[in-house]
Amino acid sequence: MNNELAFVFPGQGSQALGMLADLAEKHDVITATFSEASEVLGYDLWELVQNDSEKLNQTDKTQPALLTASVALWRLWLQEGGEKPAYVAGHSLGEYSALVCAGVIAFQDAVELVKLRGEYMQAAVPVGVGAMAAIIGLPDAEVVAACANVESGVVSAVNFNSPGQVVIAGHKEAVELAMANAKEAGAKRALPLPVSVPSHCELMIPAGEKLAEKLDSIDFKEPEITLVQNVSASAVSDALLIKENLVSQLSQPVLWTQSVELLSSLGVSKTLECGPGKVLSGLNKRIVKGIGAASIGDSAGFEAAL
Repeated sequence: MNNELAFVFPGQGSQALGMLADLAEKHDVITATFSEASEVLGYDLWELVQNDSEKLNQTDKTQPALLTASVALWRLWLQEGGEKPAYVAGHSLGEYSALVCAGVIAFQDAVELVKLRGEYMQAAVPVGVGAMAAIIGLPDAEVVAACANVESGVVSAVNFNSPGQVVIAGHKEAVELAMANAKEAGAKRALPLPVSVPSHCELMIPAGEKLAEKLDSIDFKEPEITLVQNVSASAVSDALLIKENLVSQLSQPVLWTQSVELLSSLGVSKTLECGPGKVLSGLNKRIVKGIGAASIGDSAGFEAAL
């Protein structure tokens, strides 16, 4: 185990049509992992990920697709003799990938959980009612204030992704007003995000209640690798608390900046992004100057990190 290494797992937005295709050509474990997920889901997930961009971007399909991609890469990493990290953390949905890789929940249970999580999230807010936006170039406290100054509807800061990059979510009209407030306060940009669900705000409380019922039926173990969770930005080992935090996570902010700062304070000098894309690697470099951050989501990145 490498005490200076953390594995980080991406969330929604990192999915891409054709992801992991280059690695799957050389390594059977990739498609075998997708086959396991397909059995749980009742449809061919690998086929969807390679050929159907419309379905891949529907949240109840995106979530199992990203989870499965991350777990497939983790299995390949261990199979090829990669070093085990001392820490794991996942961004939003990515926390479920981290739970599987830390031995907290079985992969099949996680596949079903994230599929239902997507369905519960979409059911909580009808399409077109909610929205999310990224606020660039404004201090965290000023983004929070831009949301607080909206008088009608729900809007709040929901992802503290890196200094100067905060995502807000809530009712569509309230988000638009908060974007205007943020620009007035000096934000460089306020960008609407192409999502169907306003994640991590109080509109997700009903989804959290349904998720809590489902979580009760699933066996959770203590993590074999130290797990840092989103809602508290702290290392959590108690199985019951991990469950509670997963419920809270649906309607509370993702404290990614604080989570990466914690990892750095614990001695982490390098993060490997175990999933498609390089979103978290970019964020991590902005959060902790000088941290090593790389992705293993394609052949070139995987081989360079190994």
